[in-house]
Amino acid sequence: MEDTVKCTPPESLLKYANPLYVGIEPKDVTTAKAPDGKVTQLDDMLDSMIPPRQWVEESGAWMQHVSKDPATRHDVITLQEQLDRRHLERQARETGLCPVREDLYTQAFDELIRQVTMNGPERGLLLLRVRDEIRMTVDAYKTLYDSSVTFGVKKQLAAEKGMSEMEAKIEGLEDKKKALTNKVMELRNTVDVIEKREAERRALEDKKRKEEIDFLKHQGQHLDQFLKQVGGSTK
Repeated sequence: MEDTVKCTPPESLLKYANPLYVGIEPKDVTTAKAPDGKVTQLDDMLDSMIPPRQWVEESGAWMQHVSKDPATRHDVITLQEQLDRRHLERQARETGLCPVREDLYTQAFDELIRQVTMNGPERGLLLLRVRDEIRMTVDAYKTLYDSSVTFGVKKQLAAEKGMSEMEAKIEGLEDKKKALTNKVMELRNTVDVIEKREAERRALEDKKRKEEIDFLKHQGQHLDQFLKQVGGSTK
């Protein structure tokens, strides 16, 4: 079937063996066999470290195991060149968070694990532990980042809610201040009017009192003169 049906495997920096046609629907990769039908301990180790990939096309479902070919110096140089080229083709960012760059380096690291495992399974297992530890660390940082973003959004929403309440309170206080300022101005005008009226009243009373005193003094003078005249005539 593989000779008559064509397929287009997804691009990857990881070196795979020839694709296997598995039928119309995908199958469990744990039950699939290698292309030559022979499964060795190294094959089981590689499949457990880097499971076979599956994809579906119009022609049906396909599967690929990682390649069991030993790595050469040329393979390492080719991997580096492909990594640099894919960086440019997929426009991966050099710094910051970039899912494209993360995916490319994940593929490259898996290919290094495959190459090392073919030459020394023990070193491949050690690299696998390093890869899994890195992934767990990255996942922990992602969880922390998502939690911090969620916390920041909640704080921002709370701050915006508190800000609107504070702005409403400030506006109310400003209106109250304006009303009190107008009341103070009104009271001051009232006090000024009362003081002016009181000053005019006191001035009028002082004038009347002065006129009365002057009148009484004048009458007293006339009375004294009259008494003196009356007293002189009796003598």
